[in-house]
Amino acid sequence: MIKADIDACIDADVGMVHTFVSTSDIQREHTIKKSREEVVAMAIEAVEYVKRHGMPCLFSAMDATRTDVDYLVQVFKAAEDAGADALNIPDTVGVASPVAMRSLTAEVYRNVKIPIAVHCHNDFGLAVANSLAAVEAGAKQVQVTMNSLGERAGNADLSQVVMSLHSIYDLKTSINTKYLVETARVVERFSGIPISPTQPVVGANAFSHESGIHSHGVIAESKTFEPGIMTPEMVGHQRRLVLGKHTGKHAVKKILNDSGLEPTDQELNAILERVKALGDKGKKVTDVDLYAITEAVMGEVAHADRRIVLEELSVMTGNTVTPTATVRLTVDGKQYVGAMTGVGPVDAALRAVESLVDGEGNQMRLREFSMEAMTGGSDALAEVMVGVEDGKGRMVTARAAREDIVRASVEALVNAMNRLAATK
Repeated sequence: MIKADIDACIDADVGMVHTFVSTSDIQREHTIKKSREEVVAMAIEAVEYVKRHGMPCLFSAMDATRTDVDYLVQVFKAAEDAGADALNIPDTVGVASPVAMRSLTAEVYRNVKIPIAVHCHNDFGLAVANSLAAVEAGAKQVQVTMNSLGERAGNADLSQVVMSLHSIYDLKTSINTKYLVETARVVERFSGIPISPTQPVVGANAFSHESGIHSHGVIAESKTFEPGIMTPEMVGHQRRLVLGKHTGKHAVKKILNDSGLEPTDQELNAILERVKALGDKGKKVTDVDLYAITEAVMGEVAHADRRIVLEELSVMTGNTVTPTATVRLTVDGKQYVGAMTGVGPVDAALRAVESLVDGEGNQMRLREFSMEAMTGGSDALAEVMVGVEDGKGRMVTARAAREDIVRASVEALVNAMNRLAATK
């Protein structure tokens, strides 16, 4: 209502001047300290001033949802008579319910002729629902924000409102929806406020499926566990099959097949078992984790063809204990047990395996060793790659992926030895 503010808008040549005044008794009495009659006079004066300068004018009755309905209609009609181009019903403190918002908007709609807009806050998580209820009652404009940003708990979300109007109500807006996700991420980056993974429409999990039954259904027909009337492509998103403790075989197979990998049923079961074990620990299983596990599993020789099978592994280490590993292997059908010390538990375990295999005249030696943590945290998934050379100078590489670094190292070594033995 302040003339200097209106002048600043006019000087800036804005597209529309939005002028507002508190109309609820609690705000009117405790903030602007004006009577009801004074508020009506202020509204008329502000709107007329804007219109005299040839500018479009939107008038809002702030805290409309806590304003006496008869008085609210009186204020709106006065603003309309003064020349306002549109009227805005704000749920300033987010206390309206969808039923109440629909009823209030319908009452205003019956008493005015110019377009109605709504401005809903999200204090109870109802901003989008209230906005849509207002549209059902005749509102033609909805004030929204990207990523629900706004005062306190934020405002009605642009993406949710637009996609609800397009998909549920079959009411089209001028929004180019395929840029919703991209725009949301730009705003996320510049605002520094992260988008929740479960944020509707634009969140990372909006079109993600983890549970076996959901993934299986979506692979067969996306509409089984998605709205159908809103697809990921419509908003610039992508459908994802998420890996975790609830993952099913169909999801794992689909992801791997799409990457050109075709594990056997036996390999697929082994991969799924390791994925679920990782998910059971509360870890997010990434695509990198899956490929590391898959390469390790698919690189293993089938159990029936293995000359060397790891039966048991135990290590002992500490600041006052020499790292020692005990290994039990089956080599060509016979069981052997050996123990070795090393500079650390991994070194001791690998030495123990080498000593047992070498003792059978296989003459295989570890020549290369590398390890990479594929995930974060102290329980990271470690991928180990080894190179093993035999007495003829032939060398093969193999890998294994486990959360247990010692076990991954030994499995990688045994895998390489089996592959080398199979080439003889």
